[in-house]
Amino acid sequence: MSEITVNTQLRKNALGVAGVVFLVLAAVAPLTGIVVVASLAIALGNGGGTPAAFFIIAIVLLLFAVGYAQMSKQLVNAGGFYAFVVKGLGRTGGLVAGLIATLGYNFFVVGTIGTSGFFMQIVIADLTGFELHWYVWGLASIIVSFVMARRGIDFSSKVLGVSLVLETLILIVFDISVLVQTGFDASAFSPTAVISGSLPIGLLLAATGFLGFEATALFSEEARNPQRTIPLATYIAVTSIGVILGVTTWAVVSATGVAQAQAIALDHLPTGDLMFSLSQQYLGTVMTNVMMVLLLVSLFAAMLAFHNSATRYLYALGRAKVLPNVLARTRVGGAPQVAGIVQAVFAAVVAGLFALAGLDPITSLVPSMLGFGTLCVIVLQALAALSIVVYFRRAQDPRWWSTFVAPGIGFLGLFAIVVLAIVNFDTVAGSDAFIIRLMPLLLVFALVGGVGYAAYLRKAKPAVYDGLATDLEKITVSASDGDVKVG
Repeated sequence: MSEITVNTQLRKNALGVAGVVFLVLAAVAPLTGIVVVASLAIALGNGGGTPAAFFIIAIVLLLFAVGYAQMSKQLVNAGGFYAFVVKGLGRTGGLVAGLIATLGYNFFVVGTIGTSGFFMQIVIADLTGFELHWYVWGLASIIVSFVMARRGIDFSSKVLGVSLVLETLILIVFDISVLVQTGFDASAFSPTAVISGSLPIGLLLAATGFLGFEATALFSEEARNPQRTIPLATYIAVTSIGVILGVTTWAVVSATGVAQAQAIALDHLPTGDLMFSLSQQYLGTVMTNVMMVLLLVSLFAAMLAFHNSATRYLYALGRAKVLPNVLARTRVGGAPQVAGIVQAVFAAVVAGLFALAGLDPITSLVPSMLGFGTLCVIVLQALAALSIVVYFRRAQDPRWWSTFVAPGIGFLGLFAIVVLAIVNFDTVAGSDAFIIRLMPLLLVFALVGGVGYAAYLRKAKPAVYDGLATDLEKITVSASDGDVKVG
């Protein structure tokens, strides 16, 4: 009887710096960030001073990225920040982080089915008159995402690259139009504007605009020369997000008037059309319709990017045998096969339950899934920042700036954002429903469950428990040529 070959390896050398950046920025979805996140930050945060909030968060994340870059040179693994936490805080801490990451990213994909389906239903009906239920559109989107992801990560990066270029171009055109017709108002960066309204809420919402940048670590095993590619891609991603969101938000508050920005954003909050109303004024009807179509492209790109990320967390935990080992199976081209199926089916089923219950996606599905997913990812970022500091202090690394001071400041900033997110979870989730406000408690269950599961593995399955750390060493990088090798 012939043996059946089972692939468990991701595709090597599939991504360069540009490919990783496309995957990350597509998850961030700049156009969606402006239409949704920036509008919320202006309305509920610090109004006309919101551009400064985006730049402040970018600086905090760049400081974190300094230590992140050094850690990336020590570790190449498909487990992303879960692997970082194992290195810094040990196996139990890593297991908790892995569970939080898996929950967060999978919830995110469920939420993107709601946002993509809802906006496709509205926009397509508005432009063509063709009506279809939001879940049908959302289901079609996740199916297409799944099919594309199976083609391989390099294929996904090309698709996402096209989407990213198109949505960024429309924002640049808008920015230039505002600059030419109205000019950018420097008073947006005055102390009065920056501290107006609620700066803490502004910073919190601005931070949600950067969600997805941490995914660079997830693709390290699939990157060419990951020791160089991943750190560089991270710097480029954070800087690009900060510039795109910060400058375009500056254009928005300049167009509305810095002093009136918050009041005008609040007026448009119920309909969520602040950006489209300004686009109508500065770009005209045709370009506004193009922007609406590109919003759908942006939402789909975010779904595809988060599907790839969630799949890799399932794959990494399956390879470590924390979750069923079958999740580690890959296609011949290197795409996670079983993990991709599990992720897509999970997202489709959960979103389908909301649809069957007749619940509105924007008031129920999206707040619960994206809100909790956001909280999980921010907590994961903070744990990774702490892990970097602990790891290098334990190793007595002499590079104080890059391994202690910069990542330490980054950790303090991220920790502050976590506290803000928990205290103001109703704002993050966009809903003050009682059940939504209870969702942060799931993090407590993840903590208790992770610690308990780790204790069980240590006692009943010591080989699997040890594998939480040894799995990280299966992929090594040659210092001489940067080639990834399986050890």
